Amino acid sequence: MKSSFRCLVLCGVFATVCLVSAVKIVDKVDCPCSKQSLCQPVNITYEKEIFVFSVGGKDWAKYDWSLITTVAMFGDYDPGLMCQAHSAGARVVLKGLPPVSNLSDPSARKAWIDQQIALAQKQYMDGINIDTEDALNSSEAVYLTKLVAEARDAFHKAIPHSQVSFDVAWSPDCIDGRCYDYPGLAKASDLLFVMSYDEQGQILEGPCIAKANSPYKKTATGVQGFLDMGIPAQKLVLGVPWYGYDYPCVSLSEDGVCTIPFHPYRGVNCSDAAGSQKCYNVILDLIETMEITPSWNDTYKAPYFTYFNESKQEFHQVWYDNPVSLTYRYKYAKDKGFLGVGMWEADCLDYSPAGAAASQAMWNAFNSFL
Repeated sequence: MKSSFRCLVLCGVFATVCLVSAVKIVDKVDCPCSKQSLCQPVNITYEKEIFVFSVGGKDWAKYDWSLITTVAMFGDYDPGLMCQAHSAGARVVLKGLPPVSNLSDPSARKAWIDQQIALAQKQYMDGINIDTEDALNSSEAVYLTKLVAEARDAFHKAIPHSQVSFDVAWSPDCIDGRCYDYPGLAKASDLLFVMSYDEQGQILEGPCIAKANSPYKKTATGVQGFLDMGIPAQKLVLGVPWYGYDYPCVSLSEDGVCTIPFHPYRGVNCSDAAGSQKCYNVILDLIETMEITPSWNDTYKAPYFTYFNESKQEFHQVWYDNPVSLTYRYKYAKDKGFLGVGMWEADCLDYSPAGAAASQAMWNAFNSFL
């Protein structure tokens, strides 16, 4: 049975569990699942969303499917993942990367949407997660909103109960030139996935130093910006990082402040691009190998540690998130009444027997939102 937080509806007054609708999408003979019913679109309404990004491989078999409501397939298409998701009552949605160069052309928008719907039907998917991080001014952004609205209407018509979501930056303040119509996008989509990570992509204030990937106060301020625009909390899913950054230190102060190299990004000299992204499982391996005891920054609500890289003969500082830091963010989302929480990305854990406990602790942290 599913977790008690899930509300199952639309399947008859007396039904207790309903995994899929009876809407036929394509010929049953093409279904790759063990049961034909698993190739029908998921027909469940959830009170709260746990939105997961999967980027490839076979680790999806070891995800905690008792929690997941939607999985965005951002790796190659995997029919096994689709079948597993549907068997767990979770939607699985396409990766949608719209061409922004001709958004103003209605026929080009329609052609792209039709192509995505055909692909979703062929692959027995339940919708699309639209992701673009291109810089757009306000006059261009209106067409992006049109595309999302048109995609939602077309998907809902072609695939009943499908979901159309849109990924937004951690703040609505034109991050990286993304001056989008955020209230319009919220109305045009079923949900906005707020990417509350890579918040040091452009370090505009203060010294060029290593910092948390998703500083708590900065994350809260960014999300509040969407709420201040009148976007309902029930349209927002807070996305958090299951990865961190390993920064080389140009210098390391006595109190542990790591000055990082200048690395230009979109016109700003100081950026997290000076570091390298590392998945949570890789960071845990580094901690274990080097017998490190991480520190805690209470301002950022995030763990970090410093180590000496022997091969490069330099100090490094690593900032990341763990179940403790993520719980602060999940509770924040719960207190604000958000629709859901999620992460980038689910394959950043060690699902082997050796890493099973640490991986499950990351999944268990979601319970602080539920």
